[in-house]
Amino acid sequence: MKLEDFTFRSFDKLRYGDTDRQGHINNARFLTFLETGRTEVLHEAGNKKADEGCSFVLARVTLDFRAELLWPGTVEIGTRLVKVGNSSATYEQALFQNGKLAAFSESIVVQTNDVTRKSQPFSEAARARFEAIMVKPQAALSS
Repeated sequence: MKLEDFTFRSFDKLRYGDTDRQGHINNARFLTFLETGRTEVLHEAGNKKADEGCSFVLARVTLDFRAELLWPGTVEIGTRLVKVGNSSATYEQALFQNGKLAAFSESIVVQTNDVTRKSQPFSEAARARFEAIMVKPQAALSS
């Protein structure tokens, strides 16, 4: 698996304060890096994904650690949409440093109504916005 396998790519700067007593980036920070990738896709300029009056909440995240991240440097974040449900979207993401895979994740976000705070099915327009960026099933190879 490599960064180029992902439709969307972003990065975060690793900070000294992100390290733990073992000298590598604290595992809890990995979730923050994944959030960067997801939110950049969900809120990309000119292509809002949520329906009017709706927001997204994180419903599930799995995270497999593969290697440590080390300060100083950056973490590259790969994100791809692999499934669209009735009111949810499933993303695969990976974190890399210097081309080396550090973590792989699957995240599910759910569209919720801002007033009722309950899940709300996607409109046809929202579904079309998601389907326009979704990868083909054979392209999404979890490893």
